[in-house]
Amino acid sequence: MKGLSQRKCKPCEGGVTPLSRVEAEGLLEEIPFWSLDEKASELSRTFVFRDFHETMAFVNAVAWIAHQEGHHPDLTVGYDRCTVRYSTHAIGGLSENDFISAAKVNALLAYA
Repeated sequence: MKGLSQRKCKPCEGGVTPLSRVEAEGLLEEIPFWSLDEKASELSRTFVFRDFHETMAFVNAVAWIAHQEGHHPDLTVGYDRCTVRYSTHAIGGLSENDFISAAKVNALLAYA
């Protein structure tokens, strides 16, 4: 089976059950530094950079991934940091797409 960063997101229009906490925790092992919220309905990670230029380059790269995958995160951007949050809104929780996208974001950085 391909690693998460090698997979492609599948369209999700709803009608699918969100991942359980156990399923989400299993996939979480494949994406270092990400965490689940208390309800296991959102996945997030904060990235820290040297300056605004690096932060914005990262934000643009995340936007490109989101466009390619058709799966878009919520971003909170500051001068030297960006928090990326994934949740599949159509199902009110997490799907494999969230983990695929997070793995692709991790792959942007050598230290991820």
